[in-house]
Amino acid sequence: MMSDTLHQLESTIAARRAAAPDASYVAQLRARGLPVMARKLGEEAVETVVAALGADDAELTGEAADLLFHLLVLLAERGIALDDVLAELDRREGVSGLDEKAAREG
Repeated sequence: MMSDTLHQLESTIAARRAAAPDASYVAQLRARGLPVMARKLGEEAVETVVAALGADDAELTGEAADLLFHLLVLLAERGIALDDVLAELDRREGVSGLDEKAAREG
């Protein structure tokens, strides 16, 4: 199940945040700070968009995985749990995307 995989990844990220930067990519990102994490997430988002416009499904799949990973790293740094994001998605279930957007803008 997808959320099981994402929850396991969230746990792995949490465990690696305290590691020495030379022992963990997550710890390296954390040592470099939130702005670097945010920039890396943006880079991964752009790479995902570029891959979406290409014909290689495997490339898009890989970039999407990178994007989800870096999103979870950023959320962990901000202290936001995956369950909080999932709860927000649940809250939006059955609500028109246009209505939800209008409510945020209003």
